[in-house]
Order: sequence, then C-alpha cells, then structure tokens
Amino acid sequence: MSNIPSAEELIKVSYDMPSENWMDTKPEITEGAVAYPAKKATMEPLGMPNPHDWNPFEEDWHLPENWEEIIYNGLKERLEKYRSLKLFMDICVRCGACADKCHYFIGSGDPKNMPVLRAELLRSVYRKDFTTAGKILGKLAGARKLDKDVIKEWFYYFYQCTECRRCSLYCPYGIDTAEITMMARELLHELGLGLHWIMDPVSNCNRTGNHLGITPHAFKEIVEFLCEDIEEVTGISINPTFNEPGHEVLFITPSGDAFAEPGIYTFMGYLMLFEEIGLDYTLSTYASEGGNFGLFTSSSMMKKLNAKMYAEAERLGSKWILGGECGHMWRVINQYMSTMNGPAPSCMETPVSPITGTVFENARETKMVHIAEFTADLIKHNKIRLDPSRNDHLNVTFHDSCNPARGMGLLEEPREVLKAVCNNYYEMPENTIREQTFCCGAGSGLNTDEIMEIRMRGALPRGNALRHVQEKHGVNMMSCVCAIDRATLPPLADYWAPGVDVSGMHELVANALVMKGEKKRTMDLRQEELPGMEDE
Repeated sequence: MSNIPSAEELIKVSYDMPSENWMDTKPEITEGAVAYPAKKATMEPLGMPNPHDWNPFEEDWHLPENWEEIIYNGLKERLEKYRSLKLFMDICVRCGACADKCHYFIGSGDPKNMPVLRAELLRSVYRKDFTTAGKILGKLAGARKLDKDVIKEWFYYFYQCTECRRCSLYCPYGIDTAEITMMARELLHELGLGLHWIMDPVSNCNRTGNHLGITPHAFKEIVEFLCEDIEEVTGISINPTFNEPGHEVLFITPSGDAFAEPGIYTFMGYLMLFEEIGLDYTLSTYASEGGNFGLFTSSSMMKKLNAKMYAEAERLGSKWILGGECGHMWRVINQYMSTMNGPAPSCMETPVSPITGTVFENARETKMVHIAEFTADLIKHNKIRLDPSRNDHLNVTFHDSCNPARGMGLLEEPREVLKAVCNNYYEMPENTIREQTFCCGAGSGLNTDEIMEIRMRGALPRGNALRHVQEKHGVNMMSCVCAIDRATLPPLADYWAPGVDVSGMHELVANALVMKGEKKRTMDLRQEELPGMEDE
C-alpha cells in the first residue's frame, strides 16, 4: 500500500458541497479510480451480452451501436419485472436520511456517494424516459437525457457501492439502494461493461463449481493437507468424505476458506468440530463454493450459480445443507433462494440438529443452516467441551458482516459463540455493530488491489471503530463470519489499526475445543505457541 496516502492524510476528508449542479459534474476516471474491466474472453463463454475488450481509461468504450436502445429496453424490462424497482424509483423524497450513512461517502466526501444521489444517477434517466413530468419538464423534474458520460458515471459510482444496505436501514421508506445498484450493474452488463474481479470468479464458478477455479481433485488434496495440519496440532487424524451419497448433511463453505490465510484456519475449525461431535456429513468437490458472485452480476447468473447446491444435495441424497461462514452466500440463500431455486429437492427435510435435537424452523424453506446457528446451539446445550483460556492471548472484537447481519439478522449467535470461546471479548461502538454495522469497504466484488485507495476510504468507518477498541481495550484480533471479510479486513486493519489480526469465528472455536483423544495442545491452529506453552 506504499502508493496510497498515509492514514493520517486519508482521514482529512472534505465534505464541502460543489458549486456546480451534480448533473453538470463528471467523474475523472483515472488509474486507481476504477477496477480493471472484464475481458471478452471471460464474458463470451458465459453468454454475457455484447462482450468486447475495452479500456475505462480511454475515451471510447466501444459501446454497441444501439446502446441507447439496449439501456431503454433493459430498464423497461426490469421495471415491469420488479415491482420493487419501480417503487424505489418513485417514492424517494430526497430527505437525506441516508446521506451520511454510506462508508464511501464518509471516506471520500464525494456527494455522488451519498446513497440518495447515487440512486439519482439512475432515477434521473428513469424520469426522463418513463415519467410524464420528466418528459415535459426535463431537468426541472430531476430528469436528464442518457448519454455516454452518464454510462461512465454509472460505472464509476455503482462500483463504489458495496451493496451493504446500511443506508436502507435508515430510509423511512425502506428503499433498498443495494437493489438499485444491482439493477444499474445489470444494465451495464447489457452493454458488455463488467469488472474482471467479479466476472473471473463467475467464470471459474461456472466451470469448476467455485470462484477460485479449484478442480475437484485439487479441492480434495487441499482439504487433506488441512487435515494433516490438524493432526500436527491435535494428534487426531481426520478423514472427511467427498461426494459420498447417503450422508445426512452436505457441508458447503466458500472456496476462500480452502485457499488462503486466514480462511484455511476457519476450515480447519469446521473439520475439527465435525469430528468431535461425530457429524454425519460429506463434502462436495462440485458444489465447492457457497459464495455467489452472480449476486454482483445479474439475477439470472445468481440463480444459475446457486443451483449447484440443491443439485448436489439431491444427487447425494442429503437431508439438509450446513453452510459455512460467508456473507453474500447467506444473503442469496436467505433472501432469494427459496423462490429463485426452490422448492428444495424432495429428499431434503427441515434441518434438525442430530446432536441436540433442535429443529431449525427458520430453515424450513431453504433446508440450509448457518454454522454460527449450529455451533451456538451446540454450546447452549453443552455438547462440546471448551477451554477459552487457549485464546487468552487474544483480545477479541467482532465485525458484523453486512449480509449475515442486515440480510438475515444473524446478530446474537456469533457473539454467544465468541464469548464462550474467548475470555477477553470487547464490542466496537454501538452505532458501528449489529444492524448498524459498517462494511469492510470492499464487498460486492471490489476486493481488488488496483483500487486500494478507494477501498481504504470506504474502510475508514470500520477502521476508525477498530482503532477505538484497539486503543481502549488492547484489541488485537477481529473475528468475522464472512470469507470476503477474511480477505478484505487484513489490509484494512494493517492500514487503520496496525497490530490487529483477523480470524474466522471457527478458528477461535477450534483453538478452545477440547477434543476426545487429543494430545496436549501447545499450539493454536496457526501453529503458534499457546500462552504458557513456550517451553513445551
């Protein structure tokens, strides 16, 4: 991050309003201001419309000849298909309640990063083409004509929205600005304009079943390597099954947990927990991804990529699906899956914990349970032995990942788990957690290094809250239940609160888990000495 301003410089944000009307100002698209574009070679095999190579830093983006017609028809189709979109276009009174709730506005001071004004970028075109007042009164009614500069403005600002939905929490009308962003991105995709960092994972998932392009045999080998590390730490040999029919539970987690630190320690935590409780489960090397970058692409792509989970559950005869720690995976499951990919296969049942007997009524439709709920239930019923002193070297706080928090209401279960496995737990300030949580600054496919300054600006509110508990309580570990967060929060912490590390929740669970038959534990999952074990 040597090429971006220091934190001391970046925090000096001006919130002065520009002298010109917002319709008359255009974004300056330079290196570092936008992420790299998706390539034609990636878009074409996916059947994406109008695939072509283009450069956002050049004047000509090589749009299709009939690009205006494509946008008009695309918006018309979506207004007719989604009643919510038309509602969101019509009911905003521009009260400004959302204005200062967006992390990107707080970090940049750019008025067009106010959720209300970002939505106006699309709403103004809607008024011009689809409302009587806009057709007659034009700019006086907040309407404007679509031109190529507007397309560039959409690309610039709708990829500075992480679809976190914090603004929607404060909207008196309940306008879901994230869905407006989703529609704007769909329209951009109609012109062949997408991001490499989003479309490459989509392509991989379409081809191999996971965002990282891990082939089935490679996925199996990775998990087996993790099991070897577990044996090194605990002395216990774990041998999970793959693609094996007849097991009660199919376990699906984000592929990021199998690929890189710190996610791999979270995956190890899952495996240790399942071994200890004797869970009857299998892993799939084909549905090897719970995440869904289709959410950041189009509704049809989201549906297609999500379908593999039910398909594998049906092929393997699983009764229900246990899902790992992820963010957008669970927004898709909780908000869209039952209507988008449902009903669930006939072999599936309402999930019941085989260990506690708890019926997960909230999963009656989807047949999918979040692992935080599952583990919290185990702890509530005293079904696992824990030694929280193994985490005594850590002062832990919890980052509420946007989608589990605001998208499914998963607020208390992670806290119950963390307080059971850590003796030193501290909350960040009240207006930065639970429903009011701030985004990591790089969700919805923006976790790419070429826009690091923009990411760190968006990360300012979360970084500021983290710095607060670091200075007040000596916090040195931020836990989360999202794979994207486990990738985006380390640079955020390094930049805004140096000295704080990042973990998944089940890494800390596994550190504290007392397993039957384990050897004396002298190391945590990162193979670092536990407190008091330096001489062992």
